Amino acid sequence: MIKHNQTMTTSEWEIMRVIWTLGEATSRQIIRVMTLKKDWAPSTVKTLVTRLQKKGYLTDNGAVRDRLYTPTVDEHDAMTYALNHTIQAMCAMCVGDAMANVIETTELSQRDILNLQDVLKAKYATAPESVACNCMPNHWEELK
Repeated sequence: MIKHNQTMTTSEWEIMRVIWTLGEATSRQIIRVMTLKKDWAPSTVKTLVTRLQKKGYLTDNGAVRDRLYTPTVDEHDAMTYALNHTIQAMCAMCVGDAMANVIETTELSQRDILNLQDVLKAKYATAPESVACNCMPNHWEELK
């Protein structure tokens, strides 16, 4: 579970994805991968790793050379937090359409699709007919 509200930039996500995939990674490994993947300079990678440490997403073993970085948050938890954070910032009336568009334009496995169908079928049983806008506080008309 994410214990803080520090969001990651797109570039920071790229670094974290490498470390999550490897389980842990040395600075040399991260630089090698990001040079191949994004043609980033080593200084860019080091800056991003430092930011991720300051935000609490990474820890290291304290070595002077070839520091070993380990994620402090689970990839699934970070992804879920980021998605929920984004969805909570949207108008509740628009979330369904936005999610449908994302699903339509995202490559999903057959297993993913079956899982989504199951979740939606269960959610349908208790879903309201419509969702109210949550952009303004209750009784905001009184402020006019």
